[in-house]
Amino acid sequence: MNNLAEPVVLPDNAPDVRQSWTLNLYFENDLFNDTDQQYTNGVRVSWISPDILSFVDDANLPIWIRRVNTYLTPFDPVPFDQQQAVSRRLIFSLGQKMFTPEDRLLTEVDPNDRPYAGWLYAGMGYHTRSQHKMNSFEVNLGVVGPAALAKEAQDIVHDLRGFDRFDGWDNQLKNELGIQLVYEHKNRIARASLFPGMEFDAIVHAGGSLGNVATYVNTGGQIRIGKNLPSDLGTSALRAGGDSSVPGFGDPRFDNQWSVHGFMSFDGRFVVRDIFLDGNTWRDSHSVDKRHAFAEASFGLAGTYERWKLSYARVYRTKQFRTQRNSHNFGSIALSYSL
Repeated sequence: MNNLAEPVVLPDNAPDVRQSWTLNLYFENDLFNDTDQQYTNGVRVSWISPDILSFVDDANLPIWIRRVNTYLTPFDPVPFDQQQAVSRRLIFSLGQKMFTPEDRLLTEVDPNDRPYAGWLYAGMGYHTRSQHKMNSFEVNLGVVGPAALAKEAQDIVHDLRGFDRFDGWDNQLKNELGIQLVYEHKNRIARASLFPGMEFDAIVHAGGSLGNVATYVNTGGQIRIGKNLPSDLGTSALRAGGDSSVPGFGDPRFDNQWSVHGFMSFDGRFVVRDIFLDGNTWRDSHSVDKRHAFAEASFGLAGTYERWKLSYARVYRTKQFRTQRNSHNFGSIALSYSL
């Protein structure tokens, strides 16, 4: 078994890893379950910068960003005497999520089903990681309501595929500016070689979100088994703070190797506020009685080839509100490329 406490020895290709940009594309939809309801669609693109010398002192960063970053030093995952083994990167993202009730024909509000809602947002964040730990802090700003263009996006897709449109979008949540502050810590707690070419690792995470869009705490973990495991910190569904596909030192993507692995993930969440169930913050709107606790489990496959990583997961989510008839599941595809 590999000793996670051993000091990091940088391979010859480490400079390439540190200088790489990483582009992540996410697509989630319940069409993989042959349904069209609840959390029905999500897309996100994130762009992660090359390694930054320091969030505070790097002269390549604008002065105002460096001043803001002085408040982020508690998020560094390792003590100061190991700074040479730390990677710091900025992340920029753009995304949209879409939620619909079960009955697409109903034009009136169904008090027993969730509201129509969309969330269109842009985000900026910070990743600080060592070999086996990563802290992510992100700020998402956006809009809920008609301005999120969820109805228009769904109509275009349904028209292209020959599906009937949903008739109740006039009842969607009203326009509201949204803010979400997200923190998540990941820690690889175990890694082992099962036999030549076949590896195993276990990664745990914990964090939370604060804001009028979502306020919660969450925790969970992931187990991966496969050939030439990547040295990133896991494969997650489209979860705020969940981007983790940036290659680490010695990653097979930078050593002309291919890899493939299976993974199982779990995330549990205690929710204080969810605008997509609780409704608008300062205006009357459709809402349902949410469950404060829910969980989701996912199972999937991932592979890397050269600078690419592709993954698919099936996500199973427990009921999120009292009158929800069934649990929900959907598919999640992620594509990552490191320049």
